Amino acid sequence: MDIVEILGFTGAFLIGLILGLIGGGGSILTVPILVYALSFNPVIATAYSLFVVGSSAAVGAIKNMMKGKVDFKTAFTFAIPAFIAIYLTRAFLIPSVPDELFEVNGFVVTKNLGIMMFFAIVMLFAAIGMIAHNTPRVTQEYKYQPPKLLLIIYSLIIGFVTGAVGAGGGFLIVPTLVIFAKLSMKKAVATSLFIVAINSLIGFMGDMQHTAVEWGFLIPFTSLSIVGIFAGIWLSKFIDGKKLKKVFGWFVLIMGVYIIYKELTR
Repeated sequence: MDIVEILGFTGAFLIGLILGLIGGGGSILTVPILVYALSFNPVIATAYSLFVVGSSAAVGAIKNMMKGKVDFKTAFTFAIPAFIAIYLTRAFLIPSVPDELFEVNGFVVTKNLGIMMFFAIVMLFAAIGMIAHNTPRVTQEYKYQPPKLLLIIYSLIIGFVTGAVGAGGGFLIVPTLVIFAKLSMKKAVATSLFIVAINSLIGFMGDMQHTAVEWGFLIPFTSLSIVGIFAGIWLSKFIDGKKLKKVFGWFVLIMGVYIIYKELTR
């Protein structure tokens, strides 16, 4: 194992550590680590990311379920449309995209470039959300409750984004649950982990129809991420997660800009 692979597996631990410390965001690092540190094709990287994210989120979801924090009714209202969108995206849409999308002044936009650019844009939005830390809070005075149809539409959109980039989408799901399902912040975070676990693992099942999985790599990588979650949960007792979230947001912002630069200058 060379130094790059060691850094890649160290990144797996870091993914879980950040998830454990701030309750989200770590999964946004999975694809860049798999692509740039471990040299996986972006399509394979997004597939493996779904498994890593889903397995890691499942650990947190089980813990929250034992504490009674998961709103199952809302979770399934949101998750069913989302996992349909994710499954269809991974099983049919991604495989059907041509290797060369279009050409601009001699510059060929490939499928891999398109995936990484879209992923970078999602990273930028995630970073802005973490830096601004402006997730709305539900109060007793907040009476308006949008129809469930909007929740379903949002879940379909988030399902497509999750399927396309291989990230859990927790940074999108939590605000949606707060605004459209009127959940408290704590319940939204707990319910989000449950949704992310289901959606990501079902999305990965879509990939298994046409992707040969290297379980000898994926299981150890995912296991390190899960170990990182437990380490992060323990460290969260001593570190202010809110301050760390903003710092991590700036890091994700820089990473997003770097990916755009790297992909456009290859």
